[in-house]
Amino acid sequence: MAETMDRRHLFGLLGGAALVPSAALAQATPGRRTRLYLMQRYYLRAGNQLARLNEYLEKTALPALSKVHAGPKIVLEGLIVPHTPELVLILGFSSVEEFWSVRGRLNQDEQLEKAFEAWQAGPEPPFERQENILLEATDYSPEITAADPPPKAGRIFELRVYHSPSYTQLRHLHERFAGPEIKIFHRVGVHPILYASTIIGPNMPNLTYLTPFDDLAAREKAWNAFGADPEWIKVRQQSIDTYGQVTKNNLISIYRATPYSPLR
Repeated sequence: MAETMDRRHLFGLLGGAALVPSAALAQATPGRRTRLYLMQRYYLRAGNQLARLNEYLEKTALPALSKVHAGPKIVLEGLIVPHTPELVLILGFSSVEEFWSVRGRLNQDEQLEKAFEAWQAGPEPPFERQENILLEATDYSPEITAADPPPKAGRIFELRVYHSPSYTQLRHLHERFAGPEIKIFHRVGVHPILYASTIIGPNMPNLTYLTPFDDLAAREKAWNAFGADPEWIKVRQQSIDTYGQVTKNNLISIYRATPYSPLR
């Protein structure tokens, strides 16, 4: 029994995904490949935990996953984050069924099981703690695709989580994003690759989105242009006048893609 339970936890895939309340998530949306995103955050301590996790992911776990799953895969290392070291793994799935299918096939991989056990049995614990978040992509979220060709230098990725006071306010926030805000984003150089809402995880309700930039200077330039944009100033004030403050607080973290991340 112990062996079976260990194998079911290979890769740390989220067991709670079976508890998703929306029946609509059980099937992929027509014309859309990726509907769910599992975001795994590994909080580490100084020492060899980061090196061990990187080795496990790069040499065994990601290659094993790529054999059975073609969906989006991103590995990010904390650059400007509240807790360092930190590693974030983002995996995309078309449905809950696909998630369970991939998880089941990984549990059949004996080489992965051995690598997992070796990672767990190191001289110190493999990580301080792991946080799993299940995200549902919005209808206006683009499909994540690998850059072609890959960038010569690793990009940075900014993760923003906008917490709304209520689900009604969150709906209005999504409406603003899907309407004028994204158009302004693109005009000033902000091009998020994922917009989602958390369906299992902290800081709910929220809008979570991930944006790549060439570097910190490009990020600063784009956000400065956005903040000064006359249309954005007008749109924001109209939103406040109509719906009040649709966000309660914003969490901003900046990461860099690891050299082995499928998406860099």
